[in-house]
Formats: sequence, structure tokens, C-alpha cells
Amino acid sequence: MLKLILPALSYCSGSIPFGFIITRCVKKIDIRQFGSGNIGATNVVRVLGKKWGIVVFALDFLKSFIPILLARFILSLASSDNYIFVLMAIAAVCGHSWTPFLNFKGGKGVATSLGGMVALSFIYPKLSIVIFIALVAFVVVFYISRYVSLASLIAVSVFFIVSVVILKEIELKILSFFLFSLIAIRHAKNIKNLLAKKEQRF
Repeated sequence: MLKLILPALSYCSGSIPFGFIITRCVKKIDIRQFGSGNIGATNVVRVLGKKWGIVVFALDFLKSFIPILLARFILSLASSDNYIFVLMAIAAVCGHSWTPFLNFKGGKGVATSLGGMVALSFIYPKLSIVIFIALVAFVVVFYISRYVSLASLIAVSVFFIVSVVILKEIELKILSFFLFSLIAIRHAKNIKNLLAKKEQRF
């Protein structure tokens, strides 16, 4: 039963639409009607400014990071049950991307994915190497292009490739493929804009 409850709780945590809530509280607006229409941190920066964008990013990060770490350090699970934490990460990202609070529509999952990966690195230490390489890729691409979407897509692609190459755990390889596929699909509009040279820079 616990193996079902933990991913369910993680989904509930991930489904909290912080970008929507904060813009509603701060500016009394529906962020889905402004900018790119996304509820994530990037669009919050455009609508409310950098300070609130950082707050939303941190909260979206923590809503996957905290449940996994709490489950890891509070519960006594065997190492053979580590896949449950991977399921929790997937559930949190799904909650963020398809939140029941917004008619099962949501964000693109980048910050929530990162939070889950960082939490999982406490369980799978070698994962921290993959995260570091992906973050370096993000920073380099963003510095050169000033496109958050392009940097995110390159970073998740690097994450997937490096995971397949250096990680042994099959559950992590499946997770990296899931995140790569999800984030690529959620960025479909951005990809079209990038190809048409209509994507907004920072």
C-alpha cells in the first residue's frame, strides 16, 4: 500500500500550481492569459519580474525535492525499493504538468524535474555528476543564446544521453527518457518558435 501512497502524495505535492497562485495573489491576474500562457517560473519572470520568478522556481523545485527526501530519511525502505523514489519523481512532474487544479493543464516540468533529480542524487550519488553536466550545458547554451527554452531542451537532452552512458540503474535510465520525452513534448510550441525565429529572449 505504501508503494502506491507515496507516488500519490508526490503527485499531489507536484500538482500545486505555485505560478498561478502567486500571480493571482500578487497581481490579481490569471498568468495563463499573459506572456506565453505558461504557469512556470520563466513566464512569471516576464509577468511579475525576476524576484517572483525565482520564488516560483524555488517552490516548483521543492515540491518534488521535499517529498522524496522526507520519504527517504523517514521511512526504512530496502535498497531494492529505491525505485519507489523514482516513481515519486515521475509523479511529481506529472502533477506539475497535469494539475487537477487547472483542468489537468500545467507547466513544462523543468524546475520540478530538477528538484526530483537533486533529491534522487542523495539516493543515487552518481546522478549528481549527470545533473552537474546538464546544468553546465544549460548555463552555456543560455549564456550564448539567451533562450531559456533552448537551454532547457539542450540540458534535458544532455541529461538523457549522459544518463544512458554512465548510469547503471535501469530505473534511472527510464526516468531520464521519461523526462526527456515529457519536456520535449511540453516545449513543442517553443521548438516551433525557435525554428521560426519568434522565440522570446531574456
